[in-house]
Parts: sequence; C-alpha cells; structure tokens
Amino acid sequence: EVQLVESGGGLVQAGGSLRLSCKVSGLIFDLYAGAWFRQAPGKEREGVSCISSSDNTTYYADSVKGRFTISRDNARNEVYLQMNNLQPEDTAAYYCAAGRLQPSSAQYRLLSHWYTRWGQGTQVTVSS
Repeated sequence: EVQLVESGGGLVQAGGSLRLSCKVSGLIFDLYAGAWFRQAPGKEREGVSCISSSDNTTYYADSVKGRFTISRDNARNEVYLQMNNLQPEDTAAYYCAAGRLQPSSAQYRLLSHWYTRWGQGTQVTVSS
C-alpha cells in the first residue's frame, strides 16, 4: 500500500519557521518527483514547490520563492519543506505529493495532475 504521511505542521507567529516532512512508503521513491501543495479555506489548491527525481532540480511558486526550501532524502524515503519567514497568507493545509512523470518545462511542474500519490495533509497556521 502506498502511503504519504506528512508531519511538522502547527501554529506559528508571523516571521517564524516550520519544517514539514513527508514519509513515503510503498513505492520506489527514487523514481518519483516530490512536491508540496497547499489549500487555504475557500481557495483552490496551489502548488508550492517540487523536486525532481533525477537531479533534484527544484521549482518554487513565486509566492514562496526565497522563503521556502524543498529537499529530499531518498535513503529515508522522505521529502521536506523548510518554511521560513512565514506570513498569515501561508496559512493552509499542506499536502505532500509524488509523481513519476514531469514536464520538461519547469513552469508546469506545479500542476497537480502530474502527481498521482497524495498525503492527507498537515495544517499550518500563521498568526499575525
């Protein structure tokens, strides 16, 4: 059974930091790109960041560029999202995702249909 389990969410004040982790099991994670998405109440899900399977190429949404860092540890089957200088607008449920296929053009890699495996999410709340 494939499972993606997120952890590390919580309540933090504006300007603070959190590190999200996603433990992947049931698939050969080395072959999968990893990504983080988020969804705030009343809003559509949006891609935050992704990391390729082949060369660890990363891509970020403009809204988080310079504040968030994605990384992966294939030996541990984990993908991480370090979030610094968090702002109230970052408040959302954050979801880990994995997918085998990725478009050659990086700008399209945060479209959710590329990802076939999803976690249940972890809540991040940033107070002002």
